[in-house]
Amino acid sequence: MFNVTESWKTSYPDAHAGVLVMRGAENPSTHSELENRKKDLESQLRAQFGGQDRKAIEALPTIAAYNAYYKKFKKSYHVQGQLESVVFKDRAIPSVAALVEAMFMAEIKNLMLTAGHDFDQLKLPLTLNVARGDETYTLMRGPEQILKAGDMFIADQEGVISSIIYGPDQRTQITPMTRNVIFTVYVPSGISTDAVQSHLQDIRDYVLIVSPDAKVEMLQIF
Repeated sequence: MFNVTESWKTSYPDAHAGVLVMRGAENPSTHSELENRKKDLESQLRAQFGGQDRKAIEALPTIAAYNAYYKKFKKSYHVQGQLESVVFKDRAIPSVAALVEAMFMAEIKNLMLTAGHDFDQLKLPLTLNVARGDETYTLMRGPEQILKAGDMFIADQEGVISSIIYGPDQRTQITPMTRNVIFTVYVPSGISTDAVQSHLQDIRDYVLIVSPDAKVEMLQIF
C-alpha cells in the first residue's frame, strides 16, 4: 500500500511519514460531540500558550523542526499561524466536515502536517518520494502546481496527491460521500516516532467520536 523510495531515504534519513487508514467512517457536516471536543481543545491551547509570545511558539521543538524544513523553500509553516490565530486572536478551529475537522484538530494539537484523502479515489500503491521539480498536480482549490525540487511528496499510480509545501490535491480530496479515508503525516527530522504515533492515534480517536463503528485498517510509521 505504501512505498518509500531510496531517494527519499537518502535525502531525509531522519524523517518519517505516518499513515492511518480507516474504513466505514461517516462524514457529516457537523457533529455536536466533536464540536464540544473542539471547543475544549481551543480552551486547552489558550491555557497552555496564552501567556507566551510568538518567539516561544517558534521555539517549540515540533514547530522548529517544520520551520527548518520550510525555510529551505523560503516558506513559513502555516500550522504555526493557525495555532497563533487560536491562541492570540481567539479564533476557532475551522468548522468543516467531520473527517477533515478531526484531522485539523489533531494537527493543531500536535502541530504535525497532515493530509486527508478519500481512500477509494486512490490508485494504489502510494509512494513517498522527493520532487525533481518538474512534477505537477491540481491543488484542492483548482490551480495546477509544479512541485519544488527537493520537497517531499506522495503520489499514487495516477499522480501526486500531496506535497509538504503545496498541500493536498483535488482528485482525492475528502467529500461528504467519503466512507474510507486515509491520513498521511509528513514528519521532518527532529520529531520522535512516539510523537507521530500519538498524533495518528489522536486522529483515530476523533474519527471514532463521529463514527464509532469505523475500523482501523492501517496505522503505521515509515
